[in-house]
Amino acid sequence: MKTVAEVLVELGKLSPEDLGRARRAQQNPDEPLDDVLEHLGLLSSSTKALAVARVYNLPLAKAADFPPSPPPLLGLSPKFLRDAKALPIALREDGIVLAMADPGAAYVIDAVRLASGRPVIPWVAAGSDIEAALNRYFPPGEARTDSTAEALAGGGEGAEEDIQRLQDLAREAPVIRLVNQIIAAAVEARASDIHIEPFRDELRLRYRVDGALRHIPAPPARLARAISSRIKILARLNIAERRLPQDGRARFAVGGREIDMRIATMPTIHGESISIRLLEDMAEAPSFASLGLSAEAEEALRRALAAPHGMVLATGPTGSGKTTLLYAALNMLNREECNILTVEDPIEYQIPGINQVQVKTEIGLSFARLLRSMVRHDPDIIMVGEMRDGETASIGVHAALTGHLVLTTLHTNSAAGAIARLIDMGVPSFLLTSTLRAMIGQRLVRVLCRECREPVPTPPDFAALAARHGIADVAAGTLCRAVGCEACAGTGYYGRTGIFELIEMDDGVRELVRAGAGTREIERAAREQGVVTMFGDGLRKCLAGVTTLAEVARVTEAW
Repeated sequence: MKTVAEVLVELGKLSPEDLGRARRAQQNPDEPLDDVLEHLGLLSSSTKALAVARVYNLPLAKAADFPPSPPPLLGLSPKFLRDAKALPIALREDGIVLAMADPGAAYVIDAVRLASGRPVIPWVAAGSDIEAALNRYFPPGEARTDSTAEALAGGGEGAEEDIQRLQDLAREAPVIRLVNQIIAAAVEARASDIHIEPFRDELRLRYRVDGALRHIPAPPARLARAISSRIKILARLNIAERRLPQDGRARFAVGGREIDMRIATMPTIHGESISIRLLEDMAEAPSFASLGLSAEAEEALRRALAAPHGMVLATGPTGSGKTTLLYAALNMLNREECNILTVEDPIEYQIPGINQVQVKTEIGLSFARLLRSMVRHDPDIIMVGEMRDGETASIGVHAALTGHLVLTTLHTNSAAGAIARLIDMGVPSFLLTSTLRAMIGQRLVRVLCRECREPVPTPPDFAALAARHGIADVAAGTLCRAVGCEACAGTGYYGRTGIFELIEMDDGVRELVRAGAGTREIERAAREQGVVTMFGDGLRKCLAGVTTLAEVARVTEAW
């Protein structure tokens, strides 16, 4: 017997390219390919019914074939028929004509035969036609009491039926196409995140592009629950659970590009708010130059990474590019003779030749537990996605002390702040002086659009400001301002780059740490030794016409 997908190709309803796309998106070999096609919006319910009828060589029931009045249910409940996507549409002398979305569901045919005591004659019908007929015969809102409405919010049989209707609606082509369009448009706009937020009278849709949120015309508010259900189905989340936050992931193909989506839901007073992080599979890990690291900082970082053991820390707030920097370091260190292990949450980019492990806290697979196990696997280099607690920090420091090179990230406001943060987490200062090799602080700033940026005069006090941050040759550069054009969607910016500060753990810094010096003292000493601060690195990029002074001031504390 031919498959539904093969029949669709024969009928010209599906191109081989779309079929290949569906096969790539098929995460489970047991998942029917026609279901994947529906999920991707490549197959409508009516077209699927036509192909299914050809596969099973059965008559196809159109919407006009459904009776105008409710048919005899013969002991069958509307809920069973909704779940089975089946409906009796005629009583004949030779049996019951049963319209089915899936005639291969033998249990449905057996149940109808046993309930009615008559033979069953299966026909094929579109799932949407069956659902529409059931809604017409047995309106979902009919006989809904206050207790039922309450059940919809918290559970019970009414909630079960409502969830089933939402699930069916979320699998219909219009909702699938709408969600696909939202995601595809975000990818086209170079968005890193999608925010879908329900309010009393509207549904708000926003994309985060180049670090800034951008408002997008949103679908009607009445579709909020159908959209959230569709996204939760994609992420294999529980659509019945609307009272607790949930996290999941899904894959999405756009124009031949594979996108990894991290999906998080949050219950609000008007419904579920959904955040989607978009991560594109990279052909190769980034290089230091592509991230915006200066020549001096790159040279210092390479010295730290060349050490046989020790710890290198990337610091900054969430979304500042710390993990991407570590991926660039791993790309440089990735050699045949080097055993590299990583523990991450989540794994953002997959690098060939490196053993990457995903944290799964729900089964007790934490950073600390994985890191403790990794040390027994004879690694040369260990990358820890984040130092989240004292136990992880202690194990990481001891791994660096016992002959491993450890790369990790930490949430601090500056490179020097990493020392105080680790001490607060319970790591003794004498261990830090023995293990730390370098600390990198970083932020991301928006890059000026090269199509519309315009030069501006240098402010009178700019030279003095630059001198305070170690930037001397101000006359050699030109400041520019953001204008806005079609290429950058009127924002004046296109893309982002990093601004960095890197402090090496030299003898001077070690003495300050032993003496219990604070963050400001360490920063002052590093600046006296010629370390360029993040703000100073930002000023350099302003003078090179890469970004603006306002952007640098927005993401840093210094001025």
